[in-house]
Amino acid sequence: MSYPLGLTLHAARTGSLRYGRTTLHHAAPPHAPSSGTLRIRKNTQRNSRALWAVALGMVGSLLTVPLPRRPLDPGGRARRWYENELGWATVPAQAGGPVPLRLRVGDRFDVLDVPAEAGRAGLRHLAPASPVAVQGDRMRLLVAAGSAEELPGLLDWLEWGALALDLKVTGEGGVMEAPLPPGAGRSGALQGAAVWLRPPESGCEVEASLPTLSAVGGGGGAPDLVRLVDTVATQCHRLRLRRACAEPLALP
Repeated sequence: MSYPLGLTLHAARTGSLRYGRTTLHHAAPPHAPSSGTLRIRKNTQRNSRALWAVALGMVGSLLTVPLPRRPLDPGGRARRWYENELGWATVPAQAGGPVPLRLRVGDRFDVLDVPAEAGRAGLRHLAPASPVAVQGDRMRLLVAAGSAEELPGLLDWLEWGALALDLKVTGEGGVMEAPLPPGAGRSGALQGAAVWLRPPESGCEVEASLPTLSAVGGGGGAPDLVRLVDTVATQCHRLRLRRACAEPLALP
């Protein structure tokens, strides 16, 4: 197709006319995209699936951001104190769970578990360094290892064996909740957690301060387990009678 006055269409660029050495350009309307824009849009249309995949991947990465990690050993400080300062075996706490740090019983000591009121009556039979823990309305008196095996026979000898007393003992193979170490404060303890009424002393052998059956008669300077058990058993029986009297009578 020919154009007047030698006007020819420049094939290399759309929207321009060449007349001799002069090239006339026609401005594209504002809404008309340039050729480069058309190429980009074509590529965008062609690669829309890839772009969607990238976008979904970004959203997925945001949704899979890991939560802050909990401490691996919530009772780490307490565990180091018990194991390094006292030489007591422990059972680690469950990370992020409800099971706290526990102490293994039966190796260095056994535990006499009684109502707190009965335990207070027995404190006078302990040495100043005898460890005592409290949890809720229960008191835990640390006694010599092996006392759990001797307690049933001791209660029979004291004529308490035939009565149902609120008195428990934990020996070899058992555990007790580990109270917070001294100086840790009670702010970090959960409500109802065990605390030390009389904490054990660091660097001291706990066995010398524990009530034992071999101390009958006052020999050796250790607290007398017989006197302690007799006192707390008496108080347990009184508490039992008090509760029974407080209960309303059942009418026929």
